[in-house]
Amino acid sequence: MSAPHTDVEQVEAANTAFYEAMERGDFEELSSLWLTPADLGVDEEYHDPADTGVISCVHPGWPVLTGRGEVLRSYALIMANTDYIQFFLTDVHVSVTGDTALVTCTENILSGGPAPKDGAELGPLVGQLVVATNVFRRTPSGWKLWSHHASPVLAESDDEDGESAVDGVNPDDDPLA
Repeated sequence: MSAPHTDVEQVEAANTAFYEAMERGDFEELSSLWLTPADLGVDEEYHDPADTGVISCVHPGWPVLTGRGEVLRSYALIMANTDYIQFFLTDVHVSVTGDTALVTCTENILSGGPAPKDGAELGPLVGQLVVATNVFRRTPSGWKLWSHHASPVLAESDDEDGESAVDGVNPDDDPLA
């Protein structure tokens, strides 16, 4: 396989590396994929890193997390409490403008928690559909994550009348009426 040569290919590779690090539970690799103040030429000893290129993350159902400490702690927590996770990415779209890249995708997630008490196997596997936006910034050492925002996709279900609804919201109901 040849090395990526275009910005889009390099961003796709960085995006893939992010999800693969999560799947392997490789916290050090995952940490290295996020933007640091040093990537921006900021000396943390003399400047507040929040002033320049602060990173952010929104996990499904979580509040916004800002700064490397909060963001990386969240991933450490997720990795510590997830025995198995696999991402099947679909609808991946990459857009690059200058030193900034935007990736949108659908994360088809399969995960398993801890085994039930006295169980030797994984707990039940759970599927989840999430849409994500990943923002990357070009650095001297390659493309780094600047922001990750993931939001669950509401599942469609049939209501009592057989009409399609999204988690109890009937699409025919006018919310402004």
